[in-house]
Amino acid sequence: MIDIKAFREDPTRFRDGAAAKGMHVEFDRLTALDEQRRKLLSEIETKRAEQNRISKEIGPQMGKIKGQLKSAQGADRERLEAELAELEARPVKLKNEIAVSERMLNDIEPEWQAILLTVPQPPAHDVPRGAGSEDNVQMRTWNPKGFDASKPFAAQRGFAPKTHLELVRDLKLADFERGVKMSGTRHYVLTGMGMRLHQAVLRYAFDFMTQENGFSATGVPVIVKEECMVGTGFFPAGREQAYHIAESARGSGHDLYLTGTGEVGLMGLHADEILPLDALPLRYTTVSTCFRREAGAAGKDTAGLYRIHQFDKVEQVVVCEADDAQSRDWHKKMIGFVETILQRFELPYRLLQCCTGDLGVKNEDMIDIECWMPGRGDDGPDGRPTGAYGETHSASRLADYQCRRLNLRYRDGDGKIRHAFALNNTVLASPRILIPLLEIHQQADGSVRIPDVLRPHMGGLDRIG
Repeated sequence: MIDIKAFREDPTRFRDGAAAKGMHVEFDRLTALDEQRRKLLSEIETKRAEQNRISKEIGPQMGKIKGQLKSAQGADRERLEAELAELEARPVKLKNEIAVSERMLNDIEPEWQAILLTVPQPPAHDVPRGAGSEDNVQMRTWNPKGFDASKPFAAQRGFAPKTHLELVRDLKLADFERGVKMSGTRHYVLTGMGMRLHQAVLRYAFDFMTQENGFSATGVPVIVKEECMVGTGFFPAGREQAYHIAESARGSGHDLYLTGTGEVGLMGLHADEILPLDALPLRYTTVSTCFRREAGAAGKDTAGLYRIHQFDKVEQVVVCEADDAQSRDWHKKMIGFVETILQRFELPYRLLQCCTGDLGVKNEDMIDIECWMPGRGDDGPDGRPTGAYGETHSASRLADYQCRRLNLRYRDGDGKIRHAFALNNTVLASPRILIPLLEIHQQADGSVRIPDVLRPHMGGLDRIG
């Protein structure tokens, strides 16, 4: 949620930010409702103050009149009774007027709140403008020794590469048919060495973040209340992507949702809390199962392990002071952690600066990391894929957007209570990361070489097949 005071002071920033992201927001209606709301709040406050003042003033007056009534007769008594009735009516009149204003406020509050929740975080000033992913800007690439993603795989390795679909079939690493039989499309069963490799990469990434980089190991729920999804910015815009558990229909007090990332649980930990300054930065990492409906997604990605409904992910979250320089510094560090892992896995990759149209609702800045996958891309003359980069990680800066929605605050050095800044980044998502691992490290004999750093997690094995 945005800071409504900031919107009042500079509505153009938020209007331009939504336009840059290609998002429609009912700003005119929001402005009108906000003005109504402020007017009603002011009226209620003024009338309550008047009510309190009158209550203090008329008490002695009423006591005096009641005393005079004891001995009053005729016209004097009628006059005193009229004066008493008038005094008694004044606070009642104000009470009724306040009740009317409160009803009017309650009528507009839900719509005001609903529109406010749709206002996206404006992009940072240095994010490139663009309509969508096609306008993202390549920042840099990295290639392992002896391989260049800009050149054909076969020319470098001496054989035509198999796709990950062919490799998992030949090496019996996954069973798609039985996965679909049990759960429907985009489900799978990891088998044998496929499951072992899946567990190895997750364990390596989790140990890397906790043991080498000091992040706190944290297990969080993957089934959460709606408030947690709204608080982290995944609702209302992403509601169609979440799996819904309709507990209220079975008599429970609230519905639940399956999370699409460990970020939801990690950020929800400190909702409605005020943290001491020395608690920051919070550095959390978790490994969790993630669920995404992938509603509307179609195309070649629906086959295999790239775009699936259930996967496991090691996630990193940082909550820091409300300082742009700190946030940018952490963003670089978090991306650096991922680059170290990919370089140790010997996977070619590139960094993309996402443009405004590809940021999403909650991000002020986002950098995607894409690994080179020989089995992706358009088909060549031989009918085989020519290779392409595919997204494996996203690193986001959110400023105070999530923390404001979650009411996650801290007390700064001057004792002022402020909303913190938040960042998140995929450390590793599997089985998607298995695609470049299998395809890049495949050998001419059909086996797959296991990178050195993963061998201890694979029982010392140096290859599959």
